[in-house]
Amino acid sequence: MTTEHTLTRYGVRNYPPRQDSVPAARRWAAWLAVAWGEPRVAADVALVTSELVTNALLHGAVRDRYLRVEVQLDGAVLRIAVTDPRGERWPEMRADVTEEESYGRGLHIVSAVARRWGASQRVVGKTVWAECALPGPV
Repeated sequence: MTTEHTLTRYGVRNYPPRQDSVPAARRWAAWLAVAWGEPRVAADVALVTSELVTNALLHGAVRDRYLRVEVQLDGAVLRIAVTDPRGERWPEMRADVTEEESYGRGLHIVSAVARRWGASQRVVGKTVWAECALPGPV
């Protein structure tokens, strides 16, 4: 099976700021990767989406304001972007995480799995994104 890397595909969904949005967004993003012919990155896409949505819930959520999850396939890159309403809470990788702590590793995981990641300021809120490189033909 060969993969066609010339198509641009785009999907967007809004999720309420609740814990059950994390697995819902993760399943949806992985499903898109498979539906778009890229099943080999579906697990990475699921993991990255899970971490970005979790971070948005923990650090960017505002009651009654939705989180936006966008997934885009463009060329040899699948990009996941999560927008939340709190632009004053900027993402940063923690260097002081201890083994006993349950939180603080999300962006380390994203950095290890994604080709690159970053954040951009919006008029209201911010968008944190990550790009997963697509493997070449089988």
